[in-house]
Amino acid sequence: MIMRMWRGRVPAEKSDAYLAFLHTSGFPDYEGTPGNLGGFAFRRTVNGETEFVLVTFWESVEAIKRFAGDSYEHAHYYPEDADFLLDFEPAVKHYEVAHRW
Repeated sequence: MIMRMWRGRVPAEKSDAYLAFLHTSGFPDYEGTPGNLGGFAFRRTVNGETEFVLVTFWESVEAIKRFAGDSYEHAHYYPEDADFLLDFEPAVKHYEVAHRW
């Protein structure tokens, strides 16, 4: 199993709107990709910015490629992200799940 982690920051006043956008874009795309095993969305607000961390779990790198394409180590963005995000991190992080309890 592979864990994929992405993070992004939005102005705090756009936090709820961005979460609503994720519910209509990224979350359904994750869920609709064969090999996706689920995930979690986290957020925290500090000093007027809300940081989002999306953690998804995948059967394999091949499954991740079905979502993100061959350049699966690059972050996958939607055009509407420009209305929310303060910056665009170019890469995501992947980890092999070594133990689960």
